[in-house]
Amino acid sequence: MAEAGLFRSRLALAWLVLGEWRSHPGRFAATALAIAVGVALGFAVHLVNGSALASFEAAVTGLNGAADLQVSARTPLGFDERLYPRVATAPGVADASPVISLPARAGNGRFTLLGVDVIRAGAVTPSLVGARPAGPDARSDDIFAEDGLYLSRAALAAVGASVGDRVAVKANGRTARLRVAGTLPGAPAGQALGTIDIAAAQWRFGRLGRIDRLDLKLGDRAVAERALLDLLGADATIRSGESQARQGDALSRAYRVNLDMLALVALLTGGFLVFSAQTLSVTRRLRAFALVRTLGLPRAGIVAAVALEGAIIGIVGAALGLAAGYAMAVAALRLLGGDLGGGYFGGGAAHIVFQPVAAATFFALGVAAALLGSVLPARSAARAAPAAALKNAGDILDPRAPVPWRPALVLLIAGGGAALLPAIGGLPLFGFASMALLLAGGIAGVPWLVRWLLGPWRGRDIASVPRLLAIRHVQGAPGQAAIALCGIVASTALMIAMATMVTSFRGAVDDWLGQVLSADLYLRADSGDLDSATQRRIAAVAGIRGAAFSRQLPLTIVADRPPVTLIVRPVRGDVADPLLVLLEQAKVPAGATPIWASEPAARLYGWSPGRSVMLPVGGRSTRFVVAGVWRDYARQQGAVVIRDVDYVRLTGDRGRDEAAITLAPGADPATVRRAVAAMLPPGISVAEPATLRRFALQLFDRSFAITYGLEAVAILVGLAGVAATMSAQTIARSKEFGMLRHLGLTRRQVTAMLASEGALLGLIGAVAGVALGALLGQVLIHVVNPQSFNWTMTTIWPFATIAGVTAALTVAAAVTAMLAGRRATAADAVAAVREDW
Repeated sequence: MAEAGLFRSRLALAWLVLGEWRSHPGRFAATALAIAVGVALGFAVHLVNGSALASFEAAVTGLNGAADLQVSARTPLGFDERLYPRVATAPGVADASPVISLPARAGNGRFTLLGVDVIRAGAVTPSLVGARPAGPDARSDDIFAEDGLYLSRAALAAVGASVGDRVAVKANGRTARLRVAGTLPGAPAGQALGTIDIAAAQWRFGRLGRIDRLDLKLGDRAVAERALLDLLGADATIRSGESQARQGDALSRAYRVNLDMLALVALLTGGFLVFSAQTLSVTRRLRAFALVRTLGLPRAGIVAAVALEGAIIGIVGAALGLAAGYAMAVAALRLLGGDLGGGYFGGGAAHIVFQPVAAATFFALGVAAALLGSVLPARSAARAAPAAALKNAGDILDPRAPVPWRPALVLLIAGGGAALLPAIGGLPLFGFASMALLLAGGIAGVPWLVRWLLGPWRGRDIASVPRLLAIRHVQGAPGQAAIALCGIVASTALMIAMATMVTSFRGAVDDWLGQVLSADLYLRADSGDLDSATQRRIAAVAGIRGAAFSRQLPLTIVADRPPVTLIVRPVRGDVADPLLVLLEQAKVPAGATPIWASEPAARLYGWSPGRSVMLPVGGRSTRFVVAGVWRDYARQQGAVVIRDVDYVRLTGDRGRDEAAITLAPGADPATVRRAVAAMLPPGISVAEPATLRRFALQLFDRSFAITYGLEAVAILVGLAGVAATMSAQTIARSKEFGMLRHLGLTRRQVTAMLASEGALLGLIGAVAGVALGALLGQVLIHVVNPQSFNWTMTTIWPFATIAGVTAALTVAAAVTAMLAGRRATAADAVAAVREDW
């Protein structure tokens, strides 16, 4: 008997699942698609990020030659080569190879030029000298030739040269004609790299007495690291493969985590849609569940049936999502690069790297979201008494009963409290937790919101019967309204939050650019190309009233953090200074050397106005005083401004790579621009502020292209949620419509009632979503952004987007309800109310 009961239970379970699937395949497909969208977005973002980091690490390994450890210069000025023998003979160091590293250009191509000691590099980093000569007359000693240049395949293609050609190579403000003696087969694919003899590099490119790094082969790492700490000066630091990997990870970590979180929120929205569709499906089948309960199926059988449906939805959706996510990742790498447009890896080529652990994780998340969205309504249905359920398939709530609001308030308060907590490891984890709690609280409060918004209309006389019935139904059945609205509210809130953040950020960047781009012309060259003589020639061009020359250098403060940008330029340092948008300032003591820290630098390193800090400038640790903090949206990792006279005093370096040119009254910008360009070598660009501003905003839009894509997906998911929930709800009420037909309402009036209900639900969903999205947007702007990217901004509301979304949701809900209503009212009125048992 027990086996027979088990067989009947399994048969009933299969009948419930397969019968529902055959009756409503569209609902299964829509909910599976919602899960697929969330999984696809998350997996695609994760694949692109992982592939970009893998390519970045491969490029760093190729550039560094996989040394055991490195002694690296903190700035491109290098460090004294007399450090080399001291490091090479330090305890624990087996061998050392000195390297010059310079950004170089030949023709229209750019590459990294390395000057290496072939003997030492052959023992420490052989991949850097795995040079392959070409041609019948190639000799093995070409690698020692003072003009012999070896290029990787990518560099050859970029330069447009062939082995044996002579090319003019420009680096560090110097130009030298070198012979392409061969190739570098050990260089990673796609990396533009060149090597020459280190002595030739120092002589030809003005680096006598200076080197950029020492590649080390170690005997005992622990002993070597302790010894090196005592040997190194302020202009050098110890770097390992692990620290460089951490630096590359930190470079884009906040951007990647934000995209991952937004993708997971999209998956959460898909889970809400599953919950909405499954709840309405369970409500429609309450009588069927009650019948099989009376026939002996236990409560657990009901839960198992709906959970099995959710598992199938999750498996199908997650599998589709993984396939779509892989395709999206391939397309994103081709269109946006490995940094998804963020600009963190220089837009370098990245190749897709499949990640099985990530695939399994997102597959499990997709299935879990579908299961959770199915089990919750199934448990509610299983607890219903069979006798009551056989007679009632409507909203379980009594229209007169108060709607609970305390759980929503508790969640909202918890979300607000989480937003006040600090970042963990530089990541706004509590900020994202706050968003999740606020989202849950907002959705939990929808039934109360429905009652509150429609309460004043309940006692009013409304001439239109369809509108009256629509208001009474929505106001009296807030549970069904909440189920229909949860997906709409979630997707709308996400979209409005992202739109508010992006609009505010773009507006802040636009205003900032208008403040800092105050000159008439801007000139940019390669590092140090504008020497003193060139600066004097530019300043003497007719029509130029003044030229402010500057230079930007990467300055490594902490080995495993990306370098800050050291900006050298004339600075007034007061509030009226057009080059510094000061947020805070302090008085500098007499005799102290001032610097001005950008807002990100101040947040990252804990600097405040008036504080004394030590920076490795000029070959030694120099004490500076933070004279102020200025707004900077261009450099997420921080920047420090130093007066040009102080920089020259400390370093002796007079080379510059940028100029802000102010024209004399009446001077023609185009004429001055041509005159300046004519006297400069190729590769130096001259642009007007409007061009730079437009280019900067284009870069901004490109970096947020993936965010715009997530916004579009959120809108589509929200509209899909409207269609799915309104269709399921109207179909579930076919008997109600039949009764209304018996009472004298025409099909047209029933359809009008449904259109009014749909419009009400769409409008309420839009209002709730916009209000919740505005709250989430504040968390993004004032918590997530400062903790992730270290800059602040004021809120700019996207009123056009808000109005468009509200109108779209209202119209879409009304149209969907009308279309579904025609189907539900098409049956004969008598057949609609006939009892089937």
